Amino acid sequence: MTAPTSPLQIRDYRFFWLTRFASVLATSSMVVVIGYQLYDLARGAYGMTIAEAAFLLGALGLAQFVPLALLTPIAGVAADRFDRRYVGGIAIGIDLVIAVLLALTSAFDLLSLPLLFVMAAMHGSARVFVGPAISSIAPNIVPPELIPRAIAFNSIAMQSGSIVGPAMGGFLFASHPAAPYCVSAVLLACACLLLSMIRRLPPAASNRGVNPFRQILDGFRFVWNERFLLGCVTLDLFAVLLGGATALLPVFARDILQVGPEGLGQMRAAPAAGAALVALWLSWKPLSHNVGAKMLWAVAAYGAATVAFGLSRWFPLSLLCLAAYGAADMVSVFVRSSLVQLNTPDDVRGRVSAISGLAISASNELGEMQSGLAAALLGATGAVVFGGVGAIVITIAWAFLFPELARARTFAPHYRQRDPAP
Repeated sequence: MTAPTSPLQIRDYRFFWLTRFASVLATSSMVVVIGYQLYDLARGAYGMTIAEAAFLLGALGLAQFVPLALLTPIAGVAADRFDRRYVGGIAIGIDLVIAVLLALTSAFDLLSLPLLFVMAAMHGSARVFVGPAISSIAPNIVPPELIPRAIAFNSIAMQSGSIVGPAMGGFLFASHPAAPYCVSAVLLACACLLLSMIRRLPPAASNRGVNPFRQILDGFRFVWNERFLLGCVTLDLFAVLLGGATALLPVFARDILQVGPEGLGQMRAAPAAGAALVALWLSWKPLSHNVGAKMLWAVAAYGAATVAFGLSRWFPLSLLCLAAYGAADMVSVFVRSSLVQLNTPDDVRGRVSAISGLAISASNELGEMQSGLAAALLGATGAVVFGGVGAIVITIAWAFLFPELARARTFAPHYRQRDPAP
């Protein structure tokens, strides 16, 4: 039989790709609507000021991060000890329950700020298990030489869902508040079905019979001892922690650019549009040389695009800045994901993916909290500009603190060989 030359020639990978697309399409639609409903309720029904409502948007990110921080070690062990399809399927099922509950409460006008915070925390709990379980499946069903292309295709699935999802959520919400949640529930049910159609994936053999608490410590110890991986993970953590602008998009949509929920959907989709174009290019012509330096330059460009968005007052220019923001982030994500996947042995891949996911979630959710606090002190514009400058400073600092990153010429593994687990 001829060896596959593309991940899409592999049956299980096609199911995997469709699972990612459907789940991201659904959850990105839900998240943009939850953010807008929270901000709109705070400004309208609760009579809060712009600064107070913006602070609540930051607090919403914290509500999602707390369960992520608490459950990440458990999620990583679960992905390494059990069939990753079942772990991911249960987590997607939790998001399905959230979609149904929000559809009902939106339809009967029963929404409140506490309810939205509880739903956000439940979504954070689901995401912490989805990340390490789903992301660890691809290396088990795709040959190592196709992993960079698979990561590019993975990004196409995620970014395509992230483009369509927010825009879909915004337009459906304009027609009826419950509509985006109903559509998301159907998509999440499809994702669960598709995931179950992938062949059974046994846990890594070396993890059988090992104390789960030792596994948790081994995962953190592996990342800490491998400076190369530590630099990759923490660069994303601190750059996005400062540079993330998405938490404040409802403020720009409602009160600065005054484009409403439809405009918010377009703004949430713009970064994904830029990222998807880059992902399509990378799926055809993956990066292969000087990958570390390109990752650093991409993070710096991400910070510059954030600054430009914060200063823009013309909606088309704001969309262009957000598209550039997403394109730069896609280059960084592609390089970092390839380096992490190919520099991690399979027996710790679930835990390392969980730690990487925690860093990403910390940067996103805590970044939202940081943005909310900064907006309360500096205003929305000041907060976004401050964060973009901070991302550029972090990139320069990491180039000196982790010279291994700039020296990475290819995706070849850098991790040290380890003795087998006793």
